[in-house]
Amino acid sequence: MDRTCSGFLSPIMWYSISKKFLTTLKQQEHSLAVQKSGKTPSVYRVQVLDRAISILNLLAETNQGVGLGDIAHAIGVPKSTAHRILMNLESERMVDRDPVSGRYRLGLRLFELGSLAVARFSIRDRAVQYLEALVRETDETSHLCVLEDGEVLYLDKLESNRSVRLTSRIGLRNPVHCTGVGKVMMAYLDDAEVEEIVQRRGLARFTSKTITTLAELRIELAKVREQGYAVDDEEHEEDVRCVAAVVRDHQGRPAAAMSVAAPSFRIPPERIPVFAKSICKAAQQLSRDIGFKADFSEVSAVAAG
Repeated sequence: MDRTCSGFLSPIMWYSISKKFLTTLKQQEHSLAVQKSGKTPSVYRVQVLDRAISILNLLAETNQGVGLGDIAHAIGVPKSTAHRILMNLESERMVDRDPVSGRYRLGLRLFELGSLAVARFSIRDRAVQYLEALVRETDETSHLCVLEDGEVLYLDKLESNRSVRLTSRIGLRNPVHCTGVGKVMMAYLDDAEVEEIVQRRGLARFTSKTITTLAELRIELAKVREQGYAVDDEEHEEDVRCVAAVVRDHQGRPAAAMSVAAPSFRIPPERIPVFAKSICKAAQQLSRDIGFKADFSEVSAVAAG
């Protein structure tokens, strides 16, 4: 199975995302000031913040970096003032100073924030077509979920036309250790991240099949990685079964999970591979849409049974 990832954003795309992010931030600051004052926003501007944003916008316009003197001149302040602002930005990894040339450039923290914002705000829109396809193929309810503060958060849900439906809803939070979407996202986290979630959230029992020890959970997550999908086999709710696959970002980390859930009698054990094939296909397509570059062929073959 694939265990590698590539497809990092190019420098050009990085600077483009960062510049758009910063422009939007400044527009929001302007809008907030207008709302508060009902007139010119200048009275309500935070001068040091305005200057910091101006520096970031300046650095976003070049790949070569900008020296302290040029930055001070561009924003109309003494070098000492510009230097203090840059020191604060550098401490937060918003800017980076080249130790040889002394020039400043945008820092990796902006890249991290921009990537997170793009993924979170675009993934739901991108997922709709694949959720719809899952409903058509399986005639069951499909979900899109993300990992949020050690829990599963439901971002979207498309229901089938079945008369018997599940009680899930958008905005619902569920545990990670006993849900298919939770387990499949945890399977691609570092061991330390898994342990931190368990320590913070615990392993509460919901049914007789719920995993309640870290040792059992580790075995289950290894199984998930091996087969390429996760199954909630009546572990969170009696008589409910769920099959889920991970959606991975450009770094190979879990960005979300997609699932199909139904009463257990409609997803009998012998049909789980059939459902898994459809779900893995949808999750792989969405992963590619958000930048994950990998060969899924082996995972697809395993899921197909």
